[in-house]
Amino acid sequence: MVLAESLGKGLHTGCRNFNTPTIVSAVTAEADFDDLEAKLGHTFGRHELLLSALTHRSWANENADSGRSDNEKLEFLGDAVLDLIVGHMLMKTYPSLREGQLSVTRAQVVSEAGLAEVARSLDLGRWLFLGKGEAKSGGRKKASLLSDALEAVVASVYLDGGFDAAWKLVGHLFGVRIDNVEMSGFYDFKTRLQEQSQRLLSATPVYEVVKEVGPDHAKVFEARVLISGEEFGRAQGRSKKAAERAAAAAASFQLSAREPAE
Repeated sequence: MVLAESLGKGLHTGCRNFNTPTIVSAVTAEADFDDLEAKLGHTFGRHELLLSALTHRSWANENADSGRSDNEKLEFLGDAVLDLIVGHMLMKTYPSLREGQLSVTRAQVVSEAGLAEVARSLDLGRWLFLGKGEAKSGGRKKASLLSDALEAVVASVYLDGGFDAAWKLVGHLFGVRIDNVEMSGFYDFKTRLQEQSQRLLSATPVYEVVKEVGPDHAKVFEARVLISGEEFGRAQGRSKKAAERAAAAAASFQLSAREPAE
């Protein structure tokens, strides 16, 4: 039986305050989560946060009486925490990069493909709580589910241990990737995205400037890129072109997750 499914049926009431019925022994449950905590480098004080981070909506819908929330709100928060910390780390690591280059580089690090790769290195799919249909369809290996769950885990660490704990976690999980990020082709992502979208989706990217804020001398633009009506990337820049380039980078890295394995 998959670990998450076993834990989902119930943990010992005295084990880590999970407050669920007894089916799995306390020793097994505690040891299993100790393994994940060791991989993360963080020991939780509030394990309900970790459980929610690992819970997909499909499981929550099938187990509505569990009282456990799914990971969608944590995913939202984790995305923001990752953007802040990775952006800060990139500024420290590459002080000579300009704003547009930093945006593109960050998009590479926190892309769906990049997040899923980190999640797989943790074997995170092993701990996911999925509904029966999602589990049968290979949800534990899906890049989208893994990347969402990893963002939720980052948020759970942030809420459990504060900003310092989240900084330590992100450095632990993404430090090597930040140090070895691809530093070429910063301004060729529109071409790259054009080629990817034609090859994978048989469609052409469309760019929209959705927001302009600030005075004329310090205006910031926000742009998004749509492919077949679906938003694939959104970013800000000091000019319309810079915002579109950064949005193209975000979309390109997201599409990379759909590239067939060689």
